Amino acid sequence: MAENTDIAVAIQRGWQEMIAAKENMTASEPSRSGDDLRIFVFGLFFIFGGITSLNDVLIPKLKGLFSLSYAEVMLVQSAFFAAYFIVSLPAAAIVERIGYMRTASVGLLMMMVGCLLFVPASGSGIFAMFLFALFVLAAGITIVQVVANPLISMLGAPATASSRLTFAQAFNSLGTTVFPYVGAIVILGSLTQIDASTLSGAALNAFRAAETVAIEHAYLGLAAALLIIAGVVWSRRKSLIETPVVPGKLLNAFGLLLRPRFGFGALCIFLYVGAEVAIGSMMVSYLAQPGVMGISEEAAGKHLIYYWGGAMVGRFVGAYFLRIFSPGKVLAFVAAMAIALLLVSAQLDGNTSGWLLLAVGLCNSIMFPTIFSLASQGLGERTAEGSGIICMAIVGGAVVPLLTGHVADLSDLKMALIVPALCYAVIAGFGWYARRSE
Repeated sequence: MAENTDIAVAIQRGWQEMIAAKENMTASEPSRSGDDLRIFVFGLFFIFGGITSLNDVLIPKLKGLFSLSYAEVMLVQSAFFAAYFIVSLPAAAIVERIGYMRTASVGLLMMMVGCLLFVPASGSGIFAMFLFALFVLAAGITIVQVVANPLISMLGAPATASSRLTFAQAFNSLGTTVFPYVGAIVILGSLTQIDASTLSGAALNAFRAAETVAIEHAYLGLAAALLIIAGVVWSRRKSLIETPVVPGKLLNAFGLLLRPRFGFGALCIFLYVGAEVAIGSMMVSYLAQPGVMGISEEAAGKHLIYYWGGAMVGRFVGAYFLRIFSPGKVLAFVAAMAIALLLVSAQLDGNTSGWLLLAVGLCNSIMFPTIFSLASQGLGERTAEGSGIICMAIVGGAVVPLLTGHVADLSDLKMALIVPALCYAVIAGFGWYARRSE
């Protein structure tokens, strides 16, 4: 257990993998090809995390432009994360039919199409168009993620596959840290002082079209980058001799949910992703409140670097404690700390309230890998099937933020913190339950 969570060691081994000589490559690949492909996959993880966390600065922008309630604007996350549940199985079928590299190209092109759809969405001034663009974008991300994990496992010695996967996840965290800060400048920096609710008809449509230009430009830039990457991947589609995994077993994997330990763990992945996304989604609005930090939305967006960056730094700190203490107990402790931070933040005012909420990112850091490891323990040959189900459980990011938004509409943002707090309570219970059989 400790070896799988020791990220510091994993990163060191990841770098060693990148500069390894030919003996670390499979017999069917040239060394240089494998090195290039690993770098490409690491870059994909960076893009995944960055584009996903960019939703957190998109939400306040769209909320203001379309005069949306918190529940309505949380449909941004619902449209995005629903793709994980809907597209995962079709993506696996595509891999079976055309292979990993070609499927990666398909996914990247779909991501590009999703980014390009922000252009007509901006021109139309219709919120539903933005939701459709986000769903298509997330569908592309899902397809590429279905490829990325097994692909990086293939690109090197089997004994160090876990190191490469963990190393790739570090790039994911880097993306979630960098993208929101840049997005706050590009997207939230252009927020107008005009209240969209005071306009109507053609004037309102023209206002929305003009104000969404910043969003359009941001995603056009991403589309251009994705097109280049897709072209590179397609040009290398024959550089890897593949033996695709047959995805039919994934349908039988749902039976694993009947196992108490795995079923409980899958539920916790659902709740963890939902809680993390819900907090990130409401963070800008929360910090901008006069009773909290009272700062501009652009400044609040820049503070997201502490939330997502805290999750990245916390992985190194957590890795140390996971070597000393039971992973189940550590999970229960950080979940309890997250609950405490949420409840105290809701009771206080001023900067302290804001910084306590940002500190929840530190608690989130070790949750996903620890829940995954604890849930998968004892699955043996069915671990890969369990991984597929857990990937689908990421759909929690579509459900929990929506529920959090409803509570915020009925009361306020501070009261809405009770929703992620309840999620963490279940996770704490799983940690305490799982500790008994470690």
